[in-house]
Amino acid sequence: MPAGVLPRPSRTTPSPADGIPRRRTRALALTEARWAGGALALFLLALPLDLTGAPGWTWGPLYALVYAAGGWEPALSGLRELREKVLDVDLLMIVAALGAASIGQVRDGALLIVIFAASGALEALATARTQDAVRGLLDLAPATASRIAADGGEESVATGDLVVGDVIRIRPGERVGADGRVLDGASEVDQATITGEPLPRVKEPGDTVFAGTLNGTGTLRVAVERDASASVIARIVAMTEEASRTKAPTQLFIEKVEQRYSLGMVAATLAVFLVPLLLGGDMTDSLLRAMTFMIVASPCAVVLATMPPLLSAMANAGRHGVLVKSAVVMERLGQADAVALDKTGTLTEGTPRVTRVLPLAGSGLTADALLTLAAAAEHPSEHPLARAVVNAAQESGLPLLPATEFTSAPGTGVAATVGGHRIAAGSPARLLRDPEAPETAEAAQAAQAAAGLEETGCTAVLVLRDGVPAGVLGITDRIRRDAAATVAALARLTGGSPVLLTGDHPRAAARLAAEAGITDVRAGLLPQDKAAAVREQEQAGRRVLVVGDGVNDAPALAAAHIGIAMGRAGSDLALETADAVIIRDELATVPAVVALSRATRRLVVQNLAIAGLFISVLAVWDLAGHLPLPLGVLGHEGSTVLVGLNGLRLLRASAWRRAAGQGGAGLSGSALPATAID
Repeated sequence: MPAGVLPRPSRTTPSPADGIPRRRTRALALTEARWAGGALALFLLALPLDLTGAPGWTWGPLYALVYAAGGWEPALSGLRELREKVLDVDLLMIVAALGAASIGQVRDGALLIVIFAASGALEALATARTQDAVRGLLDLAPATASRIAADGGEESVATGDLVVGDVIRIRPGERVGADGRVLDGASEVDQATITGEPLPRVKEPGDTVFAGTLNGTGTLRVAVERDASASVIARIVAMTEEASRTKAPTQLFIEKVEQRYSLGMVAATLAVFLVPLLLGGDMTDSLLRAMTFMIVASPCAVVLATMPPLLSAMANAGRHGVLVKSAVVMERLGQADAVALDKTGTLTEGTPRVTRVLPLAGSGLTADALLTLAAAAEHPSEHPLARAVVNAAQESGLPLLPATEFTSAPGTGVAATVGGHRIAAGSPARLLRDPEAPETAEAAQAAQAAAGLEETGCTAVLVLRDGVPAGVLGITDRIRRDAAATVAALARLTGGSPVLLTGDHPRAAARLAAEAGITDVRAGLLPQDKAAAVREQEQAGRRVLVVGDGVNDAPALAAAHIGIAMGRAGSDLALETADAVIIRDELATVPAVVALSRATRRLVVQNLAIAGLFISVLAVWDLAGHLPLPLGVLGHEGSTVLVGLNGLRLLRASAWRRAAGQGGAGLSGSALPATAID
């Protein structure tokens, strides 16, 4: 291994979540979920009694309660829609269930009721959880702030009462109460919730700060520049809610088809019943024919033609660490033809790591000795860079020497006495800018080494021993092992290279993009900029898949055709806004689940063809001839079972292996290129 290069740790350690206050609606707190659960429980009680030949009085009332518990809400909603001259499939399914019951097919009708009640409950729960996350985001901004009065005194006021021009004081460890500009003071502010940057940003007079970000060890005096309703954090919430309310073109198309099918179904059933009566037919025979038509033309087979493949694919993806939130999402994943990727926590591990240790030639120190001194001085600090230095020393098996007289200066670094020497570690620009210090060869060498590291996108940390530069550490957010293979696989699947959207510095973004094989890089973006970039591609006719992990990615995730969040490091809002979640942070599962979605779509087409063929043949038979009711039920149920079993093929592990092979990213990961640690 080359000198000064650290060994790669054996396992990836994900960064912590963003720390957003968690609000979470319980499933049983929703009316829809309670009624659906009751309907399912009653159905499971009645079914074994029915199948074992028990007397009708034992299971009949239970089925009746299933109809009541699961059907009253969609029936009431359907009647309200009907009053507005809109006929939806929910009401049609209630009519079909009642029609089946009227001719003795009580079990089939009850099953229809249970399916639709459960679907409505899941939709309500997903909506509630997204709203929870949005409300939790607002809790990032503190409830009160310390406003400085004209006479220099302070008063605690609600952040919602702050107006442009107010001056507030932010003490160490407090969250910033409003968007504004620093008037005086210096500190390091963790603004990962807004920009996604993995490291705190030094804030000095003239710099901008955002509401909800976390102040470090210094005290800041800030002039408020935006009202609470116009802050970046409030705009993130507004954009997320707006994008979530927008209906996708696929959904609008389904609504049109649903309306036409509903009207056609009702008209056809009435015609089958009334026409024979007008021609002098027997009422009982006409009713029986109409009910048979109702059963054979029922969309049960069509529903199962679509749902088993989608649900099987969702279950298979879940076993391999991908949570797909709905069947609609599973279908839409395969439609993506453009990809936008976040940087920190998505393409990278999200945790700063020491990747270079460069002792200066005249220091007499080895790389291990330099790292040992730096880790000892940094050990008392809670700064992310300090933790990275300490972790690097521990991973290399180096001892942590005792340190005394520790001091810390926000934006500059730390200093401590280690082994009789005064060790300082911090910003090269700050530690080398003493105008009274004479220019030395060590200082020039240190400045050159720091500049070289920064050119590659690393954060440089200068180490001084007794005031003399001793070496430089390079710290960066390391790329994931499977990032380059994932980018290549997504490019093959979508026919175009992914774009990188990040709030990080352009140099760091360019370095990462080069390692991952991305050519389109957009850096320094705020959340609204990311969402705008996604909408731009959507308006150009692309179906964009966005992969991200932070609060700052939530608007882009919501605006995209489909959004995927990294689960381990992802914020609550990103996880709730996204359509799918990568639970194990295996980036290679993204192209695999896209390929699985495309295989699912092909199987859905097969099943729809089978279901359509059965419905057409049985309906024509009933209309043109005389289809016996038992044969109609047998054909209807047979087609349902056939398409259901066909869809369950996607549950097999081989289906995921085929999808992973088509994705081509290699789920076991791939070795990092040498440039990732050099």
